[in-house]
Amino acid sequence: MSQLSHPAQTLLEKLDGFAVIIDAARQRADIVLERPPFNIISMAQRDQLRLVFESLDENPAVRVIVLRSIGEHFSSGGDIRGFLEATPEHVSKLAWNIAAPARCSKPVIAANRGFCFGVGFEISLACDFRIVSETSQYALPEQKLGQIPGSGGSARLQKMVGITRTKDVVMRSRRVPGQQAYDWGIATMCVPDAELEKATDALVDELRAFSPIAQRTAKKLLNDTEDSTLGIAIELEGHCYSRLRGSDDFREGVEAFHQKRKPDFKGS
Repeated sequence: MSQLSHPAQTLLEKLDGFAVIIDAARQRADIVLERPPFNIISMAQRDQLRLVFESLDENPAVRVIVLRSIGEHFSSGGDIRGFLEATPEHVSKLAWNIAAPARCSKPVIAANRGFCFGVGFEISLACDFRIVSETSQYALPEQKLGQIPGSGGSARLQKMVGITRTKDVVMRSRRVPGQQAYDWGIATMCVPDAELEKATDALVDELRAFSPIAQRTAKKLLNDTEDSTLGIAIELEGHCYSRLRGSDDFREGVEAFHQKRKPDFKGS
């Protein structure tokens, strides 16, 4: 994969089933699934998605990453035949590749509409925010193939909704509509289909107005303490808070508060 460049609103390169667009003026990068109508995700595409997330994480022009698709469906899942053809070594990397949004230090938003099945659901679960339209349907249908989710789907879902609902979704290959996903706490918000892009744009602008270093710290802290005891989580939170007190952004935030103006965060 060639080195990503950073011009605003430039289609960077043609990849396997998706494209990357960077809008430097808005400090935003979009990873766009573009294999309509169902945006099936190939095995090679999973490797490339990981590399792109890692590249964007190192790109100073990008503050927020959006994972979205073209067409009426986010993704109906993976290339089923590819599982039979892939080597065991390649299959063993699936969960690591799909966890790339979670490892990324920057905020990642998934914009979901229509079918969001299998790996499409799993990579969305690895993002920090999920905006769903009312047309969205989440599902982990692997039981219908004599399989189970293999890229972290059942594990992440259980953390969000508990074992009873996860068994209902996984063991029955049950579909979860967008509004129900919001009610269950899977989705950050549920909007009419025609407003998905507008809602995504608004969240991008909201997130990039905060301190980059504070955002990175909050994401890492929350990820790292998900399985911790309350006492350990509180202690780690205190350490992170203490470190941020010495940042330029914290000083700027305090001064802006007292001067009744918007802060100008630099990320240091």
